[in-house]
Amino acid sequence: MPPGKWPRWYLIPMRVLLVAFLLTLLSFAVSLLLGILGLVIAARLHGIHPNMTVAYRQIALPAAAAVGAIASIIVAALEVRRYRHTKALAEIERVSG
Repeated sequence: MPPGKWPRWYLIPMRVLLVAFLLTLLSFAVSLLLGILGLVIAARLHGIHPNMTVAYRQIALPAAAAVGAIASIIVAALEVRRYRHTKALAEIERVSG
């Protein structure tokens, strides 16, 4: 590692928030698409008009919230692990020469 290139702990929360936000956004989009498709198919089978607000409120939003919470925990654990690994490698490199 070049001098002055130590791992920075203050970048961990920014990366965690960014990745968790992107995963939450992606899961919201996918669950909304699947919710709309499911509502349209169910409405066709029953012969009624679909209420699309159900796709937002009762399908996509809870699914995205759950995925966002899980993603935050997993990404935080991975980033802390990566930071500690990089820090250990930098210390080994510093000691060895």
